[in-house]
Amino acid sequence: MGMLTATRPRKVTAEGTAVTLTWRAKLRRDWPLLVMNLPMLLIVVAFWWVPALGNVIAFQDYNPYTGGITGSPIIGFTNFALLFQDPQFLRAIANTLSITAFQLVFYFPVPIMLALLLNSIISARLRAFVQGVVYMPFFFSWVLVIAIFQQMFGGAGLLAQILRENGHQGVDWMTNSDTFILLITSQTIWKDAGWGAIIFLAALSTIDPNLYEAAAVDGARRWRRMWHITLPGLRPVIVLLLILRLGDALNVGFEQFMLQRSAVGSQASEVFDTFVYWSGMRTGDLGYGAAAGLFKGLVGLLLILAANRVAHALGERGVYSRS
Repeated sequence: MGMLTATRPRKVTAEGTAVTLTWRAKLRRDWPLLVMNLPMLLIVVAFWWVPALGNVIAFQDYNPYTGGITGSPIIGFTNFALLFQDPQFLRAIANTLSITAFQLVFYFPVPIMLALLLNSIISARLRAFVQGVVYMPFFFSWVLVIAIFQQMFGGAGLLAQILRENGHQGVDWMTNSDTFILLITSQTIWKDAGWGAIIFLAALSTIDPNLYEAAAVDGARRWRRMWHITLPGLRPVIVLLLILRLGDALNVGFEQFMLQRSAVGSQASEVFDTFVYWSGMRTGDLGYGAAAGLFKGLVGLLLILAANRVAHALGERGVYSRS
């Protein structure tokens, strides 16, 4: 997909000449669309922009009971300096980044492969049935997902019982901190991969079927058609989602890790979101927790900008295009 260039909106007259529209003309033309988007804009302002002003407490010795935001003393970057002296924070960062990197390799390709598999099913009825089965776990809560895995892979689970009945020692993967990263990745794949395939199925539907017919006439087999037609057609979507995933690198989840923290210990399960909860909410040091959250947002922004620059270098538009 080529990079788009920024141009001023123009209106073509009956004579074929282009006239630049003023902002008032654009407002008269687009006011119904603006009204339709107004409720969502109000939600974004109320629940995103206004609360973001509260990040000022990251630079304060914040006390909600005595001074509040306006009366708490300013301490500058002290909270940030304390963060990088906290071994628990450094461990949370290391765990989060290692889990993100692991899931980029072993989870991110799964929805793509699942979409290709679903798209290859000829029977529409069978395809609809398989889609319903693989989409269903997305609507389960993490409590239910972890309970199912506990019944399958826990110390008293189905797998352990089968092993004991056949003379082997039972296993308990739900409490093994050494394999915790494999456990959470398999849980994420089972829960979210089916739903994630929807985007790639939509992208597959935009590929011209005539390209496949022409390639088949030229003697290209299925794998060559997939390599030269399907994957290039999916590349813009893959690059876009990869950029968004990198920008969300420090957000690997909260519920999934919080529910399994007591089973495997904080050494393996402490990630960025659980650290913010334990250090900020549970201890009452809200300024310290806000500093950690603000650091997370800044890192995510830098990762998005860097990944988007790489996308431009590869000839893709990315999240936004350069003018």
